[in-house]
Amino acid sequence: MGTLPMRLLALDYGADIVYCEELIDWKLLRSNLNINVHFLSEVLGTVDYVDKTDGTVVFRTCQREKRHVVFQIGTCDPERALKVAKIVEDDVAGIDVNMGCPKEFSVKGGMGSALLTQPEKATEILRTLVQGVKIPVTCKIRILPDLDSTVELCRHLANCGIAAIAVHGRTKDERPRHMNHNDFIRAVAQSVNIPVIANGGSKEIEKYEDIAKFREETGCSSVMLARAAQWNCSIFRPEGLLPLDEVISVYLRYAVDYDNAPANSKYCVQNMLRELQETPRGKRFLEAQTLQQMCSLWGLSEYCSKKQLQFKENGLQDRHSVVPGLLEPQLKKRKTEDDVIEMQCSFLRSLYTSDVDLPKTKLLTWARARGLKHPVYTTQQEDKLFKSVVTLDGKKYGSSYWYVKNSVGSRFDFLGCDSM
Repeated sequence: MGTLPMRLLALDYGADIVYCEELIDWKLLRSNLNINVHFLSEVLGTVDYVDKTDGTVVFRTCQREKRHVVFQIGTCDPERALKVAKIVEDDVAGIDVNMGCPKEFSVKGGMGSALLTQPEKATEILRTLVQGVKIPVTCKIRILPDLDSTVELCRHLANCGIAAIAVHGRTKDERPRHMNHNDFIRAVAQSVNIPVIANGGSKEIEKYEDIAKFREETGCSSVMLARAAQWNCSIFRPEGLLPLDEVISVYLRYAVDYDNAPANSKYCVQNMLRELQETPRGKRFLEAQTLQQMCSLWGLSEYCSKKQLQFKENGLQDRHSVVPGLLEPQLKKRKTEDDVIEMQCSFLRSLYTSDVDLPKTKLLTWARARGLKHPVYTTQQEDKLFKSVVTLDGKKYGSSYWYVKNSVGSRFDFLGCDSM
């Protein structure tokens, strides 16, 4: 949800600070990043951090948010964290270390909420960042099961020289259905000498006035919203909520303006629609694959067409044009233990405007023309990550890249990392 269009939407409606999606340190360091400022600044007005191996945009930002966007790192290593922070520090307002994510992939990697039980490592990461970068450093945590331990941890973290700490009032094992422990957050705010940002109150926040109420209950300097803002980003407007259709329309314009990945744009709008996905328009939206198709449902088809034509005339035909030629499959192959022939070849749905051009369709046509049995696909799953293997003519083929499910059904988004 934390990609550029949604961040700009939040700023438009009154948010003071916005966070990018959590980006894992080794992903950025292993990506052989190309920081493309000149070309894209003319076409999109953005600064892009691009993975040279597959052309995916790892992080996209722009001048509009430079003084407001916080770069959120997933890390368990102080040196890696510092290397990443030094790469991005000129383009963002601050660096945040995610110490609250309870997801399995994060915890198993020693990141996120795993750091809550490793205060020495957590403080080492923060001190290294504070001493090594010229912009503010913050962190976000979840509470521990008991109050005293939570307060003690926050005191240790605050003493590292960080600019602020965000506290989600649930433990790593609790979920949104559980009540937020506002009393824990208040105790932290009373015990440290830095700003404390209250998080976890979306369940009780339905309008702008509820934000102030949550802030008062927790005694904090600020309030961080996730789900309430995802559902209707105009929650930040003192004047009140806007109709959801208007919010979606503005969001889609930003998605078009900044060439946002269609799968990501779709995921964000789905989070706004929620139960409205069951309406006739919602069901048509679920079938949409391109930005053009999504925009047409909100009367923005012509706007999208004109903008994409403008991009094409200015040399930005597709996202792969950022680094020409790099989406060609690499010739180097390797065989896995289960005899799968793997290549570093990613699938980016946004590059295919017609179902006829889809690799799956072409492979089926190719097999039929040669009298071969139809390709058979099997899917591997690890937590929320997926990748598929195709068997054709007795041989197995796959990609070294993993994907993450982004919506209802079996649609997947490219994760942009080799086998984990």
